[in-house]
Amino acid sequence: MADALLIFKPDAAYRLAARAGVWTWLSSEREWKVESLEWFQPPAALIEGHYDFLQDRPFFPWLVDFMTALPVVVGRITASAESLMQMRYDLGETQIAKSRPGSLRERYGIFGGLNCLHLSDAPETGAAEVKRWSEHVQLDTVKVRFDDSGRKPDHTFHLRSLATQVAAGLHAGSASQMIRQLLAEESALEGERLDALCRITLGALA
Repeated sequence: MADALLIFKPDAAYRLAARAGVWTWLSSEREWKVESLEWFQPPAALIEGHYDFLQDRPFFPWLVDFMTALPVVVGRITASAESLMQMRYDLGETQIAKSRPGSLRERYGIFGGLNCLHLSDAPETGAAEVKRWSEHVQLDTVKVRFDDSGRKPDHTFHLRSLATQVAAGLHAGSASQMIRQLLAEESALEGERLDALCRITLGALA
């Protein structure tokens, strides 16, 4: 059994129906075990190091903002190499447009990198990521569970359509306003935290 790092990204941590769906899958622990899970707001330096292989990409500043603007849910799982591969298969491809039908990202992802979860892609990667993150956050206790978080509506497919319009520059103003309205309906956020979720979501479409 090897360690792997798991992160509920903001688009899964705050969209409550999506979070409940992901949690249902994760907590089934079919061939893996959830060893820790808690809320944590990463510092920029940690995210920059975590995604250092993407530093030259034009979306990197958005990615750092996306992962640091709000607390996220960080955890550690243990799984065999084969089980980790199965989890990655269940999760789906990184880019939403390429995600396998029936995968978690195809079901709950919105657009591009708004893809719900980070999950270590191999035991070696998991060991390095868990070591790095454990210097900032405790990774040995399950402090949060999401059994009751599915009471909000799930607007994934509407959000995906609107995101495609914004990214293409079609009806961008009205589509952006609708995205904000739907995110408010899906989440329990308001005020500055809702503003932050909307900003980082729309930032992915720029």
